[in-house]
Amino acid sequence: MTTTQATEPTLQGELRYLVSAELKLAASLLYLAYHDDALLMSLFQADKPDYEKRLRAAIREELNAFWEAEQPMIGLFSGDTLLGVVCLTEPGKSFGPGRYWHWRLKMLLTAGYVSTKQLVEKEERIQALIAAELGLENYHMLAFIAVGPQYQQQGWGDMLVRAAQQALTDAPNSQGIAVLITQPHHKQLFLQHGYRRVQELTIGSVNGELLFYPAQAQSAEVANG
Repeated sequence: MTTTQATEPTLQGELRYLVSAELKLAASLLYLAYHDDALLMSLFQADKPDYEKRLRAAIREELNAFWEAEQPMIGLFSGDTLLGVVCLTEPGKSFGPGRYWHWRLKMLLTAGYVSTKQLVEKEERIQALIAAELGLENYHMLAFIAVGPQYQQQGWGDMLVRAAQQALTDAPNSQGIAVLITQPHHKQLFLQHGYRRVQELTIGSVNGELLFYPAQAQSAEVANG
C-alpha cells in the first residue's frame, strides 16, 4: 500500500496493510471506537457486567480471523501512531455462513453463544438482502471502520473510505462493497463517496441502513484519473 496524503496540506498520513504485530493496536482502537455502538451493545448485552470483556474478545477474534484468512486490513498511520483502521472481508472467504468453524468455536468461548449466534445471523441477513435486492453474491463487506477518538473530525475518515474502495482494484472479481450503517454520523460519510442505499435493516432492537458501493463506480473513478 503506497503512501497517501489528504487534499488538505495540514493532513498527512500513510495508508498501509496491517502486519501481525499491529493487530493489538488495531483491536484497542476499534474497542474504543465501537464501545458505545448501539448494535454491538445490543449483540453483546451491554447491560451485563462482562460486556467490555466480551467485546474486547470479539474484536480480537475478528481481527485474528481476518489475518488468518488474508483479509484486507488497512491502517492509517502518522509515523508509528495508528490513527485509524478499516477492515474488509473479500468475496468467498470469511464473510457469511461459510465463516470457518475454528473462529466460531473461539467466539463461543469468548463472546458467548448468544452473541456469536446473533453475529452470524446478522451476516446471513445482510447476504440474503444483497442477493434479493441487487442480485449480487461476490462482494466485499466492510466490517470495521474507525478513527481514534482523539483524531476525529480531521478528515481521516474520508481517507479510510477511499482506501477501502481502492482495495477493489486488488480483487477484480468483487462486485462492490456493502456496509451496514448503525452510527448516524457514518451515513453521510459513505453517501458522499458514492455508496447507495439498499434498504433499512433492523438487527434486534437496533435500526440501521445497508449501503452498497458498486465496483463499476471505482472502475469509472480510476479511468477518469
